[in-house]
Amino acid sequence: MNLNTKQRAFNKAMTQYHDNKNYQKIYKLVSILNVGMQMYLFILLFTFSIEWYIFFLILFISYFITDFVNGYVHMYMDNNDRYDSMVGPFIASFHLHHRTPEYKNFSIVRIYFNESGPKFWLVPFLILTVILSLFSVSEYILLTLILVGILSSVAEVSHFLCHNSNSKVVLFLQKMNLLLSMKHHDNHHEKDNQSYAFLNGMSDFLLDRIASKLYRGYKENSDLHANGYVGVGTDNRDKL
Repeated sequence: MNLNTKQRAFNKAMTQYHDNKNYQKIYKLVSILNVGMQMYLFILLFTFSIEWYIFFLILFISYFITDFVNGYVHMYMDNNDRYDSMVGPFIASFHLHHRTPEYKNFSIVRIYFNESGPKFWLVPFLILTVILSLFSVSEYILLTLILVGILSSVAEVSHFLCHNSNSKVVLFLQKMNLLLSMKHHDNHHEKDNQSYAFLNGMSDFLLDRIASKLYRGYKENSDLHANGYVGVGTDNRDKL
């Protein structure tokens, strides 16, 4: 499909996205489901009897898994151009984030809630984790799943903060490689098809190899489709 056709499909999807308020309601519903299940699972953590050193080992493993999985989803979405599909308006809206060097500031709680809205894949993951919590599953496995489920929303906050925040606490957490730094994330915006991870970027060495095998890069694909769009520059999840 040629560029003009893709740009028309992109514009049509964005018009549909902004004209139909149901898309924002879907984001809000996804946020409620994700955050609600995360709260239940977080409370469940206090019933576990795991040695502290094993907990931190599992936390490190979960950090890497979360960084990789969310980075992979990011990579897939950046290169997804199915604007004519049922979820086309969500895909088109997602592509506009490359136009946004800075986001509107809100409280950290609201950021966490809003940024959990686009994570559609996280809903079935958390449902499965909740179901497994009702059975005699190994605490080690369950802890890993719970941490990945919660850290997946933290990853969205990490990405948000690396664009917006210069607070000493955030900068310290970035320096400690617990959150994504803007210096690391700049690679994603300045170069092409690189640095898709956004919890702390620790899995990018692997994601970069996968991306080079699977995709040409978003600058030669979705960014060109979005360049023909002259409407609202970002999505409006901040109104949730």
